[in-house]
Amino acid sequence: MSAATHAPESARINLRTSPEAKALIERAAALMGTTVSGFMMQNAYEAAQRLLAQHETITLSDRDRDAFLAALENPPEPTEALRRLMARR
Repeated sequence: MSAATHAPESARINLRTSPEAKALIERAAALMGTTVSGFMMQNAYEAAQRLLAQHETITLSDRDRDAFLAALENPPEPTEALRRLMARR
């Protein structure tokens, strides 16, 4: 078997930053007792999860929620344009 078969799967992310940002990140990583890579990975991963959750979540007002549920329970009759569109499929 080759060495690649035994290596855990991973992907590399490279980035450049200012010396000031690097020093700040190094200090924060040291305070957390982790490496710069570990600190960067954990914080970037958590930020990505939050951003995607915000993007994929729809928040409706009470009025909009009620209108949405009412439309699901009593859908309107299809318009002529919708009928033509569905007939094309």
